[in-house]
Amino acid sequence: MNNKVFVGSLSFNTDQNGLAAYFASVGTVTSANIITDKMTGRSKGFGFVEFSSDAEAQAAVDKLNNTELDGRTLFVDLAQPRADKPAGGNRDGGYSNNR
Repeated sequence: MNNKVFVGSLSFNTDQNGLAAYFASVGTVTSANIITDKMTGRSKGFGFVEFSSDAEAQAAVDKLNNTELDGRTLFVDLAQPRADKPAGGNRDGGYSNNR
């Protein structure tokens, strides 16, 4: 089941309500989420829109990819499952300076 789409190339002026309203033209939007930087709270320029059905998500890809919202040409595609990241938090290749 893939009822979620990835939306790239979002304007920094687009908010979640505007994103949901734009995508509502092709189906029932159950959620719209713009990804933000944890430190600044500023949009990272991409987000996800979830629909009530797979067919509506596919319609969004077919009808809204390469369309313009808030002055930017959107990239819309079906969302892919998130890749598993290795456990742990070391950024130094797994080595620790703790002795």
